[in-house]
Amino acid sequence: MGSTALQSCQFCLSKLDLFFIDNKKSIAYNADEHSFSILLKRNEVIFSEGKYPKGIFQVHKGLVKIFKYGKDGKEQIIQICKAGEIIGFRAVLSENPYNVNAAALEDNTEICFISSRDFNHYKNSNLQLQNRLIQELSTELQEWADFVTDMTQRTVRQRTALALIFLHEAYDEKEINVAREDLANMVGTATESLIRLINEFKKDSIITVSARKIQILDFSALKRIAED
Repeated sequence: MGSTALQSCQFCLSKLDLFFIDNKKSIAYNADEHSFSILLKRNEVIFSEGKYPKGIFQVHKGLVKIFKYGKDGKEQIIQICKAGEIIGFRAVLSENPYNVNAAALEDNTEICFISSRDFNHYKNSNLQLQNRLIQELSTELQEWADFVTDMTQRTVRQRTALALIFLHEAYDEKEINVAREDLANMVGTATESLIRLINEFKKDSIITVSARKIQILDFSALKRIAED
């Protein structure tokens, strides 16, 4: 985010319990309640691997990609975060540099910031939050291990179907609006291979394509491909 001045959103800070304790209960987003919200363009970086964390971020609108760079400099997207999710808190808790990168996946992504100092003060005065964070970290570690194992055992076709299923849910079953390069990085394949598979799915009437937008027509067929 370049030289953006980061100031804690007191509204987000006061509602952390609803994310970490109350089963990640989402709150309707009202921009007037978030005086220091940050509007991002596609690919605008939120934080970078190797940098020390200044705080945590909550996603309000749009999607955020969490990724690492391979030896060839290519992005490998390992997670997509949607509205209501909080990113960056693992690095704050460990007091270590970020081991991943985060950037907006689409234009008009909106986030809020909570400083490490404010987050830690809130955490240290809230035993429930401390316990919930331990549960959250343990659950995510297991989910990540399962995800990596699952993805490495699937074909590119299966991974493409799985990525479309995830994005279909992330977009609330509306049109998926993700650049082909980002989708390829999520699947872990070359953009050309991804485009060929998209065209195959289109030919089989599983999806429709308009410019870069994708609409799922046959969700059951995608699930069969992913699980076959």
